[in-house]
Amino acid sequence: MAPVHPRLGHLPPYPFERLRALLADVEPPRDLTPIAMALGEPTHPAPAVFLDTLARETAAFGRYPTTQGSEPFRAAAAQWMRHRFDLPGLDPASQVIACAGTREALFSIAQALTGRKGKDLVLLPNPFYPIYEGAALWAGATPWYVPALPERGFLPRYADLPAEVLDRACLLYLCTPANPTGAVADRAYLEELITLADRHDFVLVSDECYSEIYPDEGRPPWSLLQAAAAMGRGDYARCLAFHSLSKRSNLPGARCGFIAGHAEVLGPYLRLRTYAGSSVPLPIQHAAAATLADETHVVANRAAYRDKFAAVLKVLGPLLGVKAPDAGMYLWIPAPDGDAGERTPGEAFARRLYAECALTVLPGAYLSRAVDGEDPGAGYVRMALVESAARCAQAAGRIRDLLAAPRETKRKTGGAGG
Repeated sequence: MAPVHPRLGHLPPYPFERLRALLADVEPPRDLTPIAMALGEPTHPAPAVFLDTLARETAAFGRYPTTQGSEPFRAAAAQWMRHRFDLPGLDPASQVIACAGTREALFSIAQALTGRKGKDLVLLPNPFYPIYEGAALWAGATPWYVPALPERGFLPRYADLPAEVLDRACLLYLCTPANPTGAVADRAYLEELITLADRHDFVLVSDECYSEIYPDEGRPPWSLLQAAAAMGRGDYARCLAFHSLSKRSNLPGARCGFIAGHAEVLGPYLRLRTYAGSSVPLPIQHAAAATLADETHVVANRAAYRDKFAAVLKVLGPLLGVKAPDAGMYLWIPAPDGDAGERTPGEAFARRLYAECALTVLPGAYLSRAVDGEDPGAGYVRMALVESAARCAQAAGRIRDLLAAPRETKRKTGGAGG
């Protein structure tokens, strides 16, 4: 046996490792330009305000950044949160911590919140962002999967869990807007979660990375902290919100985000981060602070996503019954009926799209788990609308032509230039 921690063996292969294995023996059509729609990696241009500020601040690469984050960055993050979510206050000194993107922070927060006697469960939606599950397993806790079903608007019903399950919870992962379904938790739903957290003594970890990609400019998604403030809880007790510039500002490579919320949780967590957290380089923090102060590029970003959803849904909506999500950048598409064999319907559909359309999408089962024989992601694929509107429309046209042709007929490509 390898001389490593046994819990490493408990971590499942990451979804994209599984996707590579699924497609390893498939040869896509050589006459079609590949279109990558599996990874939620924005391809829109980085905002000029970020690039210009970064160019002016390069000398700061010669200094170590603090783990908590610079005062200017934390002040900018707090100001953005107060303005965006109508918060009565947010103290950048005690209620905000910088993080290198939210992925690493969403993982490490579980290590800070697990380990109390009798509190061995981590509640998470099913389907889910894989970091939640991995964080629970590495922390030595047990993931408790709560189905996010279409008949319930893809919102998990945590309030329906037995009291004995809720009593064993140490934290609950919430994703709003949700990856992969795009479901948005409204004020009533968030307030219900806060009440449950109080009653059963656990912390709410709200992943809000997609909060700035939404279709209606007049109806932005709520934050968990916004719901707490509406309940008169200016200390944001038991509430943590995680935000990133990756999706809001098309900066996945900058690795810059922040955590905001309950100071009594963030203080001890910061101690852990001084040992194991990833600090954000100071030039990145300076550029990120300037970018948080600019909304012009964010509004344009939303308009670009609206155009892409409109183009794709015009084709795939009537064909597959898929609807626009409440928010986010993903389409959660039901796989068409077919002979999947030993694979899930989503896996079979993903292979077919790659083999015949040169499209890469992610099988839903790679973001979900079967519980009591039911896997809420098995019949879906996730399509990330990260390419241009023209490329997204082209992808939809390829799917339309594929499904219109008899299965025994060789593919018939559509759209100029493939």
